[in-house]
Amino acid sequence: MIKKLLGLAPKLESDGSYSPSKMAIKMGVQSKTDFENVSYKKYEGEKTKILVICTEEKNLKMKNGEYFSTGNHPVEALLPMLHLKNAGFDFEIATPSGKPAVFEMWAFPDKDENVKAIYEDYKSNFNKPISLSNFIKNAFENSDSYAAVFIPGGHGVMIGIPEDENVGKILRWAHQNELYTISLCHGPGAFLSTTLDGQEFLYKGYNMAVFPDSVDNKTPMIGYLPGYMTFGLSENLKSLGVKLANTKMDKTVCLDRKLITGSSPLASNELGKLATKTLLKT
Repeated sequence: MIKKLLGLAPKLESDGSYSPSKMAIKMGVQSKTDFENVSYKKYEGEKTKILVICTEEKNLKMKNGEYFSTGNHPVEALLPMLHLKNAGFDFEIATPSGKPAVFEMWAFPDKDENVKAIYEDYKSNFNKPISLSNFIKNAFENSDSYAAVFIPGGHGVMIGIPEDENVGKILRWAHQNELYTISLCHGPGAFLSTTLDGQEFLYKGYNMAVFPDSVDNKTPMIGYLPGYMTFGLSENLKSLGVKLANTKMDKTVCLDRKLITGSSPLASNELGKLATKTLLKT
């Protein structure tokens, strides 16, 4: 009751999950992003497509049994896409089974016209994505059409995607065909899929920017999460040989070989610029 009066109690949703408290929304969600409308020279090559792997899941179970109402973080997905789109790249939207992509709409920057515009442009694709199995079946032989694989952040990526064999296959396909892999925040949770079936972790020894476990461990105090995470992502990646480029929730971005990562939603704009400039240069 005291937490509710102070605005620190997570909000109970109709399906029994919890979205962030009023205080957490006030502290962590902005109505307008820091998107920079950079003027890029348009890409004119054949590798125009970028595969965007989104989550189709909403409810992430916490250690205490409560569920966090999550999905793809809209800023982490749409800001990088804005930069890449402005440079001439296009997107193939996919989810594990082909169900609609789910967004954390409580985190949508409702006063940001640029973000609203690209969301509307691809809304039908988000609602009717291809499945990962169909992508593997139809696109693996056409790798010359693709420049990168992009996995947006949001806690929703932690639901099923780290255990999805098709995600692991796609990441190895991108690696073998020298495509870039782009991700941020909790998106690198998808990289754990490369360890399935006893395979060696694909990114051992890589430098990587990832959302810090230390921040996830503090957010239940302000009602952002309704409990503690079942495991720490950054420490898990570190145990597999990743060299963490950040310790804070900040704007850190990192380029290591064909991997481009960012530390948090605050890094979305910087990640978009780095990814776009890197792809254009290549």
